[in-house]
Amino acid sequence: MSPFVTIEVTSGEVTSGEATSAISPRGSAWQRRSKQRGFSLIELLIVVAIIVILITMALPKLTSAKIGANETAAVAALRQISQAQTQYSTTYTTRGYADSLSALGTGGLANGTSCTPAPEHACLIDSSLSVGTKSGYRFLVLAGTPVNGVNMTWSAGAAPLAYNNTGARLFCVTSDDTQIRADANVGASTTPPSPTVCVSGQFSPM
Repeated sequence: MSPFVTIEVTSGEVTSGEATSAISPRGSAWQRRSKQRGFSLIELLIVVAIIVILITMALPKLTSAKIGANETAAVAALRQISQAQTQYSTTYTTRGYADSLSALGTGGLANGTSCTPAPEHACLIDSSLSVGTKSGYRFLVLAGTPVNGVNMTWSAGAAPLAYNNTGARLFCVTSDDTQIRADANVGASTTPPSPTVCVSGQFSPM
């Protein structure tokens, strides 16, 4: 009997992959991580394109909502002006109605200055409306021809600062019936309507 132990070795080829795995047990994990790389440039461009499309679809709805909110605020401001005119004419009977937004409001007083009611600044409307712009609309108040120094009539108009962006429709009100009127503004005007235009039939009562 031979004193040596015989060990049989099965012949076969060892692939480089098997050799790598045998040498480094972490080899397979590294290969998996290498496959899990980030987005390619094309994939990123596709994602950006989708985001742009979604934003483009949403913008008209956002603009429409903003216009609707601004128009509602404009109507509310005209109602505030109408109420302020009634109070003004009652308080300052020798003047009648106010001939400007400044007279109804702060009269151009500096910011932070306490507003003390007077014919030149009655403090009846807020400072933003007093200077003629508020919530994307421009406002204008005019008085009619005075009778013995007393303003017997007045009108107020509102127009969007930027047509189809901050607003679309035109609004107005007069002392005749103090009813708010509106016009579709097909001419894309950004000028508050005059009292003549307001009662011409172009504007419809709301």
